[in-house]
Amino acid sequence: MTRRPPGLRRLAAASAAFVALGTLLLAACMPLPRTIETLPKPDLDFSDFTEQVPQWVACADGMQCADVFAPLDWADPEGERITLRLVKHPAENGSPLGTVFVNPGGPGASGADYIASYIDGAVGAPVRENYDVIGWDPRGVGDSSAVSCFDDAEFDQILYGLNESDTLEEGTDAWLEAASRESAEFGEACLENTGALLEFVDTASTVQDLDMLRALVGDAQLNYLGYSYGTYIGVRYADAYPERVGRLVLDGALDPTSTESEVVREQTIGFEASLRSYVTDCLTREECPVTGPIDAAMAQWGALLDAVDAEPLRGSDGRWVTSSTLLTAIITPLYAQGSWPWLDELYATAANGDGDTALYLADFYNDRVDGVYQTNLMEAFSAINCLDYPSSGEIDLDQLRAEAAELDAIAPTIGRFQGFGGVFCANWPFTGVETREPVSASGAEPILVIGTTGDPATPYRWAVSLAEQLESGVLVTYEGEGHTAYGENACIDAIVDGYFLTGAVPSKDATVCS
Repeated sequence: MTRRPPGLRRLAAASAAFVALGTLLLAACMPLPRTIETLPKPDLDFSDFTEQVPQWVACADGMQCADVFAPLDWADPEGERITLRLVKHPAENGSPLGTVFVNPGGPGASGADYIASYIDGAVGAPVRENYDVIGWDPRGVGDSSAVSCFDDAEFDQILYGLNESDTLEEGTDAWLEAASRESAEFGEACLENTGALLEFVDTASTVQDLDMLRALVGDAQLNYLGYSYGTYIGVRYADAYPERVGRLVLDGALDPTSTESEVVREQTIGFEASLRSYVTDCLTREECPVTGPIDAAMAQWGALLDAVDAEPLRGSDGRWVTSSTLLTAIITPLYAQGSWPWLDELYATAANGDGDTALYLADFYNDRVDGVYQTNLMEAFSAINCLDYPSSGEIDLDQLRAEAAELDAIAPTIGRFQGFGGVFCANWPFTGVETREPVSASGAEPILVIGTTGDPATPYRWAVSLAEQLESGVLVTYEGEGHTAYGENACIDAIVDGYFLTGAVPSKDATVCS
């Protein structure tokens, strides 16, 4: 028995991952509360989108919520409109220096819910005191005009069921035909249920939305905090509007030049290394479920994945745990070192034929609670990614096979379960529009780039590369484990908070926190 179709499988795997997992430890595995669903309709009386007046209403424990309009297609501002959901935490001192916009990652994560439910973790106390802080749902996401594809039962079949391609050997012609058909069916459902919006959820359009939002709050320059994928929004903004850059913090940076296959390669290396760090720590404890030395212990994790690949587990609710679901469950606690103990329980239960811990962890990653998907993260993730990476709409199976073999070689525990992801976007209704070009943001004010040496989802070398590309990029290094650093380390917090308050940055690329 092989794995779930690539792409559909990768919706629940490692690529371009959701930053909230790096800050909300699994010990408190609860869904983020939703903001109110119905708000006053945006003001229609404007001739320019930047002239809108947001209709703020009280919501979510002292927050203020509003919807505003944006054009569906920025090339046709007189055409169809969409809405964007905003949540604002007003400056606690009553005299804001301006507004800090926050994006928590994804792509597909809700910035509105992130601020509404997690403001203390999203930004430091000095920032909350001195700035209005706004999280927004980018186009295609959450309570903004959103991508919609499948209902809950259909998603369960994709993520936790056995599909035709699961019965075929991965990489064969027969498997490719089945996987392509399943991927195409998903894309067709997204187009049918989403409509014209599906073509316009690319990051370049979101960058234009963000510049509109900056103007709406009256700031001449953008102050911004982006985590993970949110760094890509921030850096594309800086490159498009360098003269409008205020104080930008990019934590857990993506390299904007990386292709989709390069992202998968680097993240596969990253998660393999992070798993190895966990196992190294595990072997120091008597209750560790695997035994050393380290290479033998890693091989035990690989053997568990192989066993589940050959014979999937069943959860107590009847859902299947395939190797892809188990891999999602493994990856999830690796986002934060404080969640590593979950891997002890995961191995012990799965090795004993019990799939419930794996399902619990995968459900957390997939935003599924009691059979209900709390957000459209999975749908928005696929829609945005397929527009953000160049795609010809064709599949080179020989190249995919070569890439899969490389992944197996460079990550002997998990690499063989990460290949063939390129099948998914090749069958998407729209081809990619981004070019993944280098950035410079020539003339911009200093931009703070934060990289964590043990970050599995956005490897440290991406932060180094991004800081080098940016004319005014300043690299700050956190020597530690986990995805993103702000809010996790006092040294990083002091640098970021001080930067937002005064604009001061450390000596270029010379600062290391541990």
